[in-house]
Amino acid sequence: MPRRGQGIRRELSVDAKYHSVIVTRLINRVMMQGKKNTAERVVYGALNIMERQESKAPVNVLEQAVRNAIPLLEVKPRRVGGATYQVPVEVRPDRGLSLAVRWLIKSARARTGKSMAEKLAAELSDASKGQGATIKKREDTRKMAEANRAFAHYRW
Repeated sequence: MPRRGQGIRRELSVDAKYHSVIVTRLINRVMMQGKKNTAERVVYGALNIMERQESKAPVNVLEQAVRNAIPLLEVKPRRVGGATYQVPVEVRPDRGLSLAVRWLIKSARARTGKSMAEKLAAELSDASKGQGATIKKREDTRKMAEANRAFAHYRW
């Protein structure tokens, strides 16, 4: 069956407090079962914690963390004659941002103890400094792509 056309991207509105699209994306990814107020409380709580700990503005730390977490390469499975190859492909900017936000939240949820706001603040702070589980995930993704560079000619 042939593929359909590309979906239409909706423009995200900026959040009320920091006027940032990245904060809005973070809130939407933290949100579970439509509970946006709870998600906002968690994200704004994390940014408040970061503001107290760091000397920089929390939105700048968040943006740095996201920039550090965005992958350049990833692998996609490609079937060729009964065999499946992991083909390295470049990551589009919008997908890179989505992956970075997703990885940051997943890593924050995986941390132990404390409230979600504290865990998210710690993960964002670590990622902005170039360390933590999110950065390790990005490096693992890059290494996987590098290891499968031999299959790059299978791109479509």
